[in-house]
Amino acid sequence: MQKLFLILGSIIMALGVMIGAFGAHGLKSILSEEMMEIFKTGVQYHFYHAIGLFIVGITAQYLPNSSLLYWSGILMVAGIIIFSGSLYLLSTMGLRWLGAITPVGGICFILSWLLLAIAVWKGF
Repeated sequence: MQKLFLILGSIIMALGVMIGAFGAHGLKSILSEEMMEIFKTGVQYHFYHAIGLFIVGITAQYLPNSSLLYWSGILMVAGIIIFSGSLYLLSTMGLRWLGAITPVGGICFILSWLLLAIAVWKGF
């Protein structure tokens, strides 16, 4: 589990850098200010939760068999895909209906952090 989330965190962080750079250099002149802010929010939460995956991976060294920790990491990945992904698509393709899906990703983020806290509480 430790290796899985450290690798996922690294790959997702690299994707965050690429997506952020694409936004800053490729989309800045194309998107409206409002859509650019939405895109930036996606990138911001993408990065926060890639760092969260590192935290899960490092914590897994101490709690290698914790199913709570495992699900914390899975929910962080799901949150990045749903929350940030929906904001990327909403801002670049104008698919406003995706705004209704974004909160599902936010719930994944919240649950992932709560599961991390419970895993640490129970494990130490």
